Amino acid sequence: MPQAPCICLIDDDDDLRAALAQMLTIAGIAVRDFATADAALQILDPDFDGAVLTDVRMPGMDGLQLFQHLHDMDADLPVILLTGHGDVDMAVRALHAGAYDFLTKPVDTEVLTAALRRALAARRLVLENRRLRQSQSDIALAHPPLMGDSLAMRQLRDSLTRVAEAQSDALITGPGGAGKSLVAQAIHRHGPRRAKPFVVLDCAALSPDRIDAALLGSEPTPNARHARTPGLLEKAHRGVLCLDDVAALPQAAQTRLLKLVEAGEFWPAGAAAPRPLDLQIIATAESETQGDLHPGLYYRLSRAIVTVPPLSARAQDVPALFRHFLQSAADRLSRSVPPLTDLVLAHLATHRWPGNLRELQAFAEHHLLGLEGAPGHTPPARPALAQMVATYEAALIRDTLRDCQGHATQAMQMLGLPRKTFYDKLARHGIRPGSFRDPA
Repeated sequence: MPQAPCICLIDDDDDLRAALAQMLTIAGIAVRDFATADAALQILDPDFDGAVLTDVRMPGMDGLQLFQHLHDMDADLPVILLTGHGDVDMAVRALHAGAYDFLTKPVDTEVLTAALRRALAARRLVLENRRLRQSQSDIALAHPPLMGDSLAMRQLRDSLTRVAEAQSDALITGPGGAGKSLVAQAIHRHGPRRAKPFVVLDCAALSPDRIDAALLGSEPTPNARHARTPGLLEKAHRGVLCLDDVAALPQAAQTRLLKLVEAGEFWPAGAAAPRPLDLQIIATAESETQGDLHPGLYYRLSRAIVTVPPLSARAQDVPALFRHFLQSAADRLSRSVPPLTDLVLAHLATHRWPGNLRELQAFAEHHLLGLEGAPGHTPPARPALAQMVATYEAALIRDTLRDCQGHATQAMQMLGLPRKTFYDKLARHGIRPGSFRDPA
């Protein structure tokens, strides 16, 4: 496919196709021409940056079938149909189905080039908007809890993308320190409500006598200098309300919140009438079971359950996360990053990290400060030589597979290993080449 946007021209009439291609080239429009729809489909994909001009009546796959195929693949790809006078009614139906335009033969040069330039401009705008959304998505997914190439993290990113786009209420589960609250923030940044508020309710800190004041707001006392305090529902309206540690929310508060959300309205303190309430609710909890949750609230949240894996389930991501935390701490404290010793690298590879991201971040900051270890765990013991060699070997194989995007044959060639030896090592280290492939 050429670098510049072009018109993909399909017509089985060789003479007419050649004449149209010459006409477009003289008009300054790049063109690639094909005699059949099947041949054209070799260059047409959702990233195609041009437009399609196709005859309707062709042997094999005709123009309408081609349009339907392309519309199913990418509804925003402009398809212009070239029709005879007898095909106008059929072309109009295609226009209603999503075709960009139709032109009747013989087509006027100025009419054709004007239609094609409009189609190219429309396609350029669509692709620019997609790239902008993708850029925003990349920013939203770049936070440390979401970094990594492990299968668990790719599945997590896919899940939160779906939840964000659907604006679904969700329950985010996972062990302490795994980054559940930060994943909730990523869902907000990645979804249509990103420009609206993200309001956090610390459920463990809410006492029963403060429920109404926290949710609905409070009126000023007679001697107060300030206006009333808005509640969390008012602040979060049209945005996201994050229930952090939802299992700690008192039952009375769960019942009260559920009634307000289901009613779709609330009465702010001192208001003369109810106000509409539009929320996406995201809750965090260590377990995905109902536990102490009100059944109605649990069923509402469990429409979408996003599980944040423990750090032990994404061991291959640990070195990159450690370097990120180390660099962030160095920037914050205006220090230079110290070298990573073999002992530290071995500890990163062999430690189970029960405290997850919090523990890893603490270890990174203590390494930056030259301290012995992170708070609450003993300094890393020097592993045996065989363990260090195995750790290095596993890391090297993972890095090679990552560079090869999971293609085992290419990886074994780069490593200079016979097939049987390579697969023996994969089995010994529990490495799956498929986990390094692009999910697409």
